[in-house]
Amino acid sequence: MKTTPTVRSTDIHTFTQSTYCQELFCRESKNLAFISDRRTEILQRADEACAKSGRALDDIALMAVTKHVDIDDVILARQAGWDRFGENRPQELNRKLMGLSDLEIRDDFIFDAIGNLQTNKINSILGKCDLIHSISSLHLANAVSKRVVKAGLSQKVLLEVNISGEETKSGFSPSELQASMEELLDLEGIEIAGLMTMAPARDENRARKTFSDFREYAQKLREEFDVELPYLSGGMSDDFEIALEEGTNMVRLGRIVFNDTYKSI
Repeated sequence: MKTTPTVRSTDIHTFTQSTYCQELFCRESKNLAFISDRRTEILQRADEACAKSGRALDDIALMAVTKHVDIDDVILARQAGWDRFGENRPQELNRKLMGLSDLEIRDDFIFDAIGNLQTNKINSILGKCDLIHSISSLHLANAVSKRVVKAGLSQKVLLEVNISGEETKSGFSPSELQASMEELLDLEGIEIAGLMTMAPARDENRARKTFSDFREYAQKLREEFDVELPYLSGGMSDDFEIALEEGTNMVRLGRIVFNDTYKSI
């Protein structure tokens, strides 16, 4: 089953013909060429990684993380073919969305909220992102549920689980999530669309074990609680190939997309 969403408004051809985008192309053609070439490289590497787990490129979602770039680079990335974007901070998510709305191209972009979410920032992102990736506790899930219901909205979320057990990582422990799952599934207004995890940095062996355990843990939850959990979000610039080889189907890519000095470790 494909997990990559369909772009919700105009297609890429129509989008790239807008006056603003044509002017941007003239100013930023070098950056566009780099982002396009890098996307081609990423797609090839992702395709090879997917093949190792018996899947096709169409079975996964690739996200461009915009934490360290401005609106112009986001637009260039859209021109290059990226259609899902992730933003870490609610304030920056809103700034980018306002800028895109001012240019009347907001509907061409799918944004997810991927950073740690504080309860006092929940209202600022509701209705503005497709997925919230970082529901890291039952308390936060309850807070999101209450605000979503009050606003008359619905919100898809991913539950953040600390598979590696690192103290520096946030999220449910595997046992905590299992103990909380029934209550989470009963919450109004939120749809649990999957899980998210992060692997230890700069350690290929530990990263591979984390993503392998992540896949197995997700399957255990599916069987125990009769849930689909279609999205398994795991893998970033340094380890996305390992993540895809081990079964994740959504990766969050920032530096490798936008930074021309980035080299995989």
